Amino acid sequence: MTIARSLLISLLAAFVSGLSAPIAADSVKRIVHPDGTVEFTNVKSAGQPRASTGNDTVYRYTDEHGVVAYSSIQPAGAAFDVIRFHCYACDPDSTVDWRKTPLFTKPYRSEIQTAAREFGVDPALVRAVIHAESAFNEKALSPVGAQGLMQLMPGTAEELGVKNALRAADNIRGGVNYLAKMLDRFNGNVRMATAAYNAGPGAVSRYQGVPPYAETKAYVERVGILHERYAAR
Repeated sequence: MTIARSLLISLLAAFVSGLSAPIAADSVKRIVHPDGTVEFTNVKSAGQPRASTGNDTVYRYTDEHGVVAYSSIQPAGAAFDVIRFHCYACDPDSTVDWRKTPLFTKPYRSEIQTAAREFGVDPALVRAVIHAESAFNEKALSPVGAQGLMQLMPGTAEELGVKNALRAADNIRGGVNYLAKMLDRFNGNVRMATAAYNAGPGAVSRYQGVPPYAETKAYVERVGILHERYAAR
């Protein structure tokens, strides 16, 4: 989510067909390979041969200035971790049947209701966004640093007063606050607000609607389906 992600969409398009949301609600796996490199992944059977999806490998490392960086190119002369994530609701080539995939109706019920009531957002929409962003994985971490259930970027989390983005209640409150701001900015238009949540409000304003990014178009459509389904429960 956020403007930072919208800028990274174009910069990382060569190796990321979607961002931030794990493919399932499983915990992120930490794998130490024989060469000492560490891999964080939610890809089942990590290390097994599989078809390339264009977003297979991202390297996380600390550069010479002490800044944590992410790259599709293995860094030379620096220790690094390997991070691999499949996009969940924003992969244009997803084979998930979004009208039949199991819903998460029980997790974080109190946190969602509390935040939704505070910021005046439909709790079914909150649940749909969490499903789309992280498949309800509280520990989800994207290659560009988006964190938690609603995949808050660190800068956005700080602006929203979120102290710990990996704590469910804090993350949900911050994410719902941001979603409410997007709904307010786009006059309650859910499609535009959820597009802004994914690609940034600047991109939505620039295109006067859902940006023509394959990831964002898929995301908005699937959030819409999930919203409809959660609202019916």
